[in-house]
Amino acid sequence: MKHWALICKYLFLLCFLWCVPLSVARAQGTAYPAKPVRVLLGFAPGGATDIVARMFAQKLSESLSRSFVVENRPGGGGTTATMLVIKSPPDGHTLLAVSGTFSITPAITKSLPFDSLKDLMPISLVNQSPFLVVVHPALPAKSVRELVALTKAQPGKLDYGSAGQGSNVHLAVELLNSMAGIKMNHVPYKGTGQALIDLMAGQVQLTVANIMSGLPYARSGRMRGLAVTSAQRVKASPEIPTVSESGVPGYVVTSWNGWLAPVATPPEIIAKLNAELVKAAKAPDVGERMAADGGEPLGTTPEQFRQHLFDEIARWRKVVQVAGIRVE
Repeated sequence: MKHWALICKYLFLLCFLWCVPLSVARAQGTAYPAKPVRVLLGFAPGGATDIVARMFAQKLSESLSRSFVVENRPGGGGTTATMLVIKSPPDGHTLLAVSGTFSITPAITKSLPFDSLKDLMPISLVNQSPFLVVVHPALPAKSVRELVALTKAQPGKLDYGSAGQGSNVHLAVELLNSMAGIKMNHVPYKGTGQALIDLMAGQVQLTVANIMSGLPYARSGRMRGLAVTSAQRVKASPEIPTVSESGVPGYVVTSWNGWLAPVATPPEIIAKLNAELVKAAKAPDVGERMAADGGEPLGTTPEQFRQHLFDEIARWRKVVQVAGIRVE
């Protein structure tokens, strides 16, 4: 009897040890998500990144029957939200929604508390949209070609506003300066909204605005839209040419958004999230809404998003170096 009791005890132990990995795998795989998912982003509510994050979070909530809750954690140029995600359990229940600023931060910050390419796992690039080069209506330039000629004739006379030192607008104009061989003076603001207000008031002569925020002003006549920064014209306003076809060949800058997770997140969870984000990007209502604002839904593989991050970080580091932008 003692032998049978001992055998039963060992059989029970073996069964337990065999079942535990299966239950863990089930919790991490087919049962995911097991609770509401937090989607953090380092920007205040109401901006383009916030709008896109909520659009995709709603789609995932409907598809996976669990709430995907967007949390705005502004601060440190996005570093606050990023660190919260990096330090969270890698179980897929805390994610990070980022914009193009995520690839600029490594170029303008001397010492980040994280590695953008090693501490986070790319899930998918979800959309992209061009910027719109806009000028004050009184400026005697009706195209990028005329703007370049005017700037060369009056070096150092034109001022452009941006959302701040090291912002995507700042670097987008500095790239234009470099490629066109011109020099416009940088006037940093605390946000794009204030830069647009001062542009309309004539305090600065130019800015580069996300097309979703700049196009309505251009259509109203309060500022003049010269060109979009994408490789092709946008369906929302096909009459506006690209910068590349307007005198600065090869110039392409886009605003984009993507989702990431802590680096140790199980591959099956990354794969599931990727499939859901790609499906959401292909949804007709998402495409229609973005197209109306000049944007384009994407939906890429994690590997494609990783390569995109690598290329963008390398490009902005070069722009910062060439422009001599002071690293803070």
